[in-house]
Amino acid sequence: MAERVLTVRELNRATLARQLLLERKRLSPTAVIERLVGMQAQSPQAPYVGIWTRTTSFRRETLERQLKSAAVIRATLIRQTLHLVTRRDYALMRSALSETNHYDKMPIAQRLAPEVRRLAAAGPMTMAEAMAYLEHEHALRGVNARRAWRGARVRAHVVHHPESAFWRASPENRFVAIEEPAALDPTDARVELLRRYLLAFGPASRRDFAFWAMMQAPEVGRALARAEPLLVRFRDEQGRELLDVPRAPLPVPEMPAPVRFLPKWDNVLLAWVDRSRVLPEAYRKAVIGMNGDVAPTFLVDGFVAGIWRADDGRVVTEPFTTLPRTVKREVADEAERLEAFLAG
Repeated sequence: MAERVLTVRELNRATLARQLLLERKRLSPTAVIERLVGMQAQSPQAPYVGIWTRTTSFRRETLERQLKSAAVIRATLIRQTLHLVTRRDYALMRSALSETNHYDKMPIAQRLAPEVRRLAAAGPMTMAEAMAYLEHEHALRGVNARRAWRGARVRAHVVHHPESAFWRASPENRFVAIEEPAALDPTDARVELLRRYLLAFGPASRRDFAFWAMMQAPEVGRALARAEPLLVRFRDEQGRELLDVPRAPLPVPEMPAPVRFLPKWDNVLLAWVDRSRVLPEAYRKAVIGMNGDVAPTFLVDGFVAGIWRADDGRVVTEPFTTLPRTVKREVADEAERLEAFLAG
């Protein structure tokens, strides 16, 4: 039996449904963060906007309470970038990445990890304090010191201080040691991570998952060999195989999609090799910079239609094309709601 071909619009609606962008839900911040398999958090305020745009009745204080209690942590994980994740997903991701050749596998990171953990366990430490220690005790400076610190702290389960992820975060990052998570079988962890990825971003290809997770082909291959009997298959319009979990949402392509504002580095723009299911190729370079920076955007009919910025309390939009009058009104109304949220 031939595999069903999914159009770009069908993939768009599937993505919006799984990303909570078709309809706002009454969910807690932890529920949203787990549903999205973590949220990009290079900018402390970005996850707040990302949760707001997906939920009803979200208050910034709720997420900050969960950060204080360590129910949510800010750590370097997927793609070696900063994410907000729940404690359960932190354990899952660390195990899934435990065979991936990132900075934490460097010999010097392995050697320094116990020292770094001991220092952080004694009280919050700053980057400057860490650099001073590495120079004084190990004669490490510059880029070598930064790489060693990054690898050692990831390996030692030293994460960003909760207050670094507050809405009004201090510009000076501090780091703390958290309880070491239980180790899971790495392949089992990758199978579960793949399942969660597909629930949040599927249908998607093997290459998409490897790109999103920044994992190597052999690691992904072992996980897929174990998971594939449980997966369903589709094709995209270019003939590429897409994997999915059974009974995951696949709304009809005619499903209306409301205007939504996305923060910098929103997950939905970073999850596939080919991002055209949400970000039209014609606009990709206007949204994603050469340095990997991803601008705040807004969606019209489910697709990126422009970028936005906050300017003296106002949300200023820059559409990529002329919008119909009714769409302009919808964008303006949603911008007003975002302004109210930003004002607190």
